Amino acid sequence: MKLVYIVGPFRAATGWEIELNIRRAEALALEVWKLGAAAVCPHMNTRHFHGVLPDEVWLNGDLEIMSRCDAVITVDGWRNSAGSRAEVQLAIDLNLPIFHESEMLQRWLQLQ
Repeated sequence: MKLVYIVGPFRAATGWEIELNIRRAEALALEVWKLGAAAVCPHMNTRHFHGVLPDEVWLNGDLEIMSRCDAVITVDGWRNSAGSRAEVQLAIDLNLPIFHESEMLQRWLQLQ
């Protein structure tokens, strides 16, 4: 089973906007699971950890997790997030396939 990392904004101006970012990532993660891959959704992994440790701890951990995945898929609006842009750049550096639409991910999974 392929492991697909969800890339999308997390941080926002308000708690509600953060929650909406998490929900969008969760919805995409469920879609990935339905396509037959295992989704890694970092938004869900650290959703309640605000302020416990510096942001860099979570960001570095997420990048390490992503480096162990087979591909990434982006949530709409990912370009508006510096963190998401950094994740996509790392995916490029690691030669991971990057998908912006679930249909393209589905085609790729069928070929694996």
